[in-house]
Amino acid sequence: MTIAKAAVSTIRNPVLPGFHPDPSILRVGADYYIATSTFEWYPGVRVHHSTDLVDWRPLGGVLTERRLLDLTGTADSCGVWAPNLTYANGLFHLLYTDVATFAGGYWDPQNYLVTAPNMAGPWSDPVVLHGRGFDASLFHDDDGTTWMLSMRADWRPGNNRFAGISIQRYDHRLRRLVGPEQVIFDGTDAGLTEAPVIYRRDGWYYLVTAEGGTTLTHQVTVARSRRLLGPYTVDPSGPMLTSAGHPDLALQKAGHGSLVETPDGEWYMAHLVARPYAPSGRCVLGRETALQKVEWPVDGWPRIRDGVPAEEIPAPAGVTATPQQVVSAIDQFDTPVLGPDWSTLRRPAGPDWIDLTARPSYLRIRGGQSPMARHRPSLVARRVTDPRCTFEATLEFVPRNFRQLAGITAYYNSRNWYYLHVTADDDGTPVLDVLCCDSGRVTAAPGLRTPLGVRRVGLRARMDEAALTFAYETTPGEWQELGRTFDATTLSDEYAVTLVPGEPEAWGFTGAFVGLWVQDLGAEGGYADFDRAVYTTG
Repeated sequence: MTIAKAAVSTIRNPVLPGFHPDPSILRVGADYYIATSTFEWYPGVRVHHSTDLVDWRPLGGVLTERRLLDLTGTADSCGVWAPNLTYANGLFHLLYTDVATFAGGYWDPQNYLVTAPNMAGPWSDPVVLHGRGFDASLFHDDDGTTWMLSMRADWRPGNNRFAGISIQRYDHRLRRLVGPEQVIFDGTDAGLTEAPVIYRRDGWYYLVTAEGGTTLTHQVTVARSRRLLGPYTVDPSGPMLTSAGHPDLALQKAGHGSLVETPDGEWYMAHLVARPYAPSGRCVLGRETALQKVEWPVDGWPRIRDGVPAEEIPAPAGVTATPQQVVSAIDQFDTPVLGPDWSTLRRPAGPDWIDLTARPSYLRIRGGQSPMARHRPSLVARRVTDPRCTFEATLEFVPRNFRQLAGITAYYNSRNWYYLHVTADDDGTPVLDVLCCDSGRVTAAPGLRTPLGVRRVGLRARMDEAALTFAYETTPGEWQELGRTFDATTLSDEYAVTLVPGEPEAWGFTGAFVGLWVQDLGAEGGYADFDRAVYTTG
């Protein structure tokens, strides 16, 4: 359906709620695009579209097949980091990093470039670029040259792992980097300098970076130079944007900025934020995308009002929100492909395990490996976008034995999740149960195992900020609560980090999902059918 919108004058933040970090914003003509990180989830690089900066419509992801991205075996919170979307010579250019590890001070960040004539593709085969650092971007200068920037990673023990911002020329004809690599910026005392992007305005090159780490000390730093290769001078007024030192703000972790100019000469910055739950301070929704209005005073430095993220900002002058296609919260699975709100874990939604045609208006998911495996999971999920939400699904499933399980999950990563599922007892009786994984330790919630006399069952998960509850129905409309409340804040970056204090392998950069999960641990051909799925907020 479509909804007609009246004239508006404000933008409400976050504009992309839920797990949508590291935004790269681009305008081509009247169209705006924001690309965000996806880490271990397919499709890689999620993109939203707008014509007014107010209403944003998901287009799905760009990297939809293993030809473009192979996440087989990818560790938690590795995979696709900080994409960069630009437009030059009649082509969209998408630059992205596939990070392999955190362990031992290494990242193994491999950078790739794909191009397409429009956002719908087709996208070219990836060009393999350097692996010297992540958060790479392209700058297309007025003289026709193109340059690749990235943070410079230094793995050597005792050295600064974030060893400045490097730049190197990219040759479009040869499709490779040429000439020397040069370091153009060492960063400020805030440290952890990353996410470089360059903009040219009024004879200046403005270098925008993220510093302070993507936590409560995050910030946007700006430096400028008359020459592309520097030297760059840091804005003497300090960070352009940060929420550090402002614990009263609803939007925290503000940083990782990307600028865009409207057709009428107004400027905005897309950046990441997070909304902590009180009193834990954990951000279950993950890092989200917000917009801020940017002004250019006479001194030439870009400014955001008060230098902090606002929940409401002015929309571009004269904006009237256009009617947009609204994605229904109810998915009846009556289309041949998954809708743009769905993501799949570590493998693309291919016919080897996803089937929307075998049974009309049903999603058939063929069972995959265990929740701990990183090669063939069978999880179809969507981002949690509101602190209060409900996810329901109708399941038809006949498990052969205890090795076959199907149901719904509230999921953060392979070490932290909850799973309301149907499986079989040793005598073959179908049973409903809840598995919990906390810091990699799997337990069954005591006292909840329930025999089922039917093959069709409704399953429900409800989040009320930190409180997660489950229910089921065997007769339509007669929900039965399972009578236990679980801690939803374990599904957060902060909880993942605190699992092993000081251990970088425990970092977390994603956010909470709810979804449909099927396991066939004996590889016996097990599958489950889902009749519908419903996600509602509030």
